[in-house]
Amino acid sequence: MTAPLVTILDDEAEIRAMLASALEEAGFRTMSFSRASEFETALKSFSPDLCLVDLSLPDRDGLTLVHRLALEQGATVIIISGRAQVQDRVTGLELGADDYIIKPFDPAEVVARVRARLRRDRPAATGGEVARFNGWTAHFDRFALVDTEGQETPFSHAEGEVLRLFLERPKRLISRAAMQESLGGAAGESFDRAMDVRISRLRQKLHEDPRNPRLIKTIYGAGYIFLGDVSWE
Repeated sequence: MTAPLVTILDDEAEIRAMLASALEEAGFRTMSFSRASEFETALKSFSPDLCLVDLSLPDRDGLTLVHRLALEQGATVIIISGRAQVQDRVTGLELGADDYIIKPFDPAEVVARVRARLRRDRPAATGGEVARFNGWTAHFDRFALVDTEGQETPFSHAEGEVLRLFLERPKRLISRAAMQESLGGAAGESFDRAMDVRISRLRQKLHEDPRNPRLIKTIYGAGYIFLGDVSWE
């Protein structure tokens, strides 16, 4: 079995070398880049299992790149940044990042979070990558929702995590605590806000009336219930 490939995008050579050494010692394959342009060119010839991305890059705003990776390619992304403000963390998560690690960090923590994230990305117990519900088909292998007329709407990796969680537990209350436990990340305001954003975007893509959603119901003070009838393939 081929070891997972982790890409490292950071303009500091010392950090790239430190992360590559720790990850390779843990059994991962790595590829390192110092500029966003080099990384994007390389992406045309391979697909990483997980991307570590610094926000302060010499040739591109890291947040823009994170959004493109998450939305267009459905990539798993962990931000590694010296920006420690809550708003930076919230923005990164809202744009599709799966986790946010603040510099300075212990390489062992990065390895642990990479392992945890890749475990969560494995196929679900249902064994399927396609789910059908209420006239929609969710393709988790290509991160797309398809309606009855064949029109495709892409969703990000982060949005897909939430959608899969709902589709695996239809007609059951899912509390915020349960979502945090399943999806990872630190509990608190930034996680809650990121979940609100992801659920709002999912509702838009499912053409839900925000004042009276039919599929994703908010149970105030308790959590959410997905009311659709789901079948997996």
